[in-house]
Amino acid sequence: MDRSQGPLKGIQPSMSNPHPRQDTGAPKLELFCKLQGEAVPFIAKANIPTQFGKFTVYGFLEHKTGKEHLAIVAGEIDARKRIPVRIHSECWTGDVLGSLKCDCRQQLEAALTHVGEHGGIVLYLRQEGRGIGLLNKLKAYALQEQGMDTVEANHALGFPDDLRSYECAVEMLKFFGIHQVKLLTNNPKKIGALELAGIEVERERHQLESNPHNLRYLKTKAKKSGHLLDFEEEAL
Repeated sequence: MDRSQGPLKGIQPSMSNPHPRQDTGAPKLELFCKLQGEAVPFIAKANIPTQFGKFTVYGFLEHKTGKEHLAIVAGEIDARKRIPVRIHSECWTGDVLGSLKCDCRQQLEAALTHVGEHGGIVLYLRQEGRGIGLLNKLKAYALQEQGMDTVEANHALGFPDDLRSYECAVEMLKFFGIHQVKLLTNNPKKIGALELAGIEVERERHQLESNPHNLRYLKTKAKKSGHLLDFEEEAL
């Protein structure tokens, strides 16, 4: 075939763009470099109206684990001020189903209501089941039905009390330039993780009303995991 005669018969070059842009792959390369260079890079954001208020949701990708975390932001973030912050670990059974075996949905909704009214951030971390994952969490629930408490069930499955890490939360707060927070929490490990990273923490109690299904769970977290919870009843 004589290729010197130009394009093949029946195939005409497009003249709508005589200088078509060549795909150099630069955006993909830029994203690759970003993922390699940052522990928890910011990926995307969108405005989302909710029943709790209007939020801007920032998405982050934790490079070490591949997990996607969210910063749910209400109002303007002025890093010169103390920012209300809630660090919430994913709980599918609570957040989605409204399970009464824990207080996770109550805590999440209370935090969203608070920052929706006063401004601030809810960091939603993908650390299901205190880090053991949803399927192992269901296994732990099955053991609890046999009489174990939440810590004993974790140990029986070969896990420590709590596998969660808050390094990603620290990186997300750094993204916003935040150095001082009003932390809505009952968990001293969250306070310690932020303070270790140089973030000044003022704790605000975040205990919601218990129910007959989660009272033992909450008391176990207070007794065995050091959570800062108060109960009228003394017996576990």
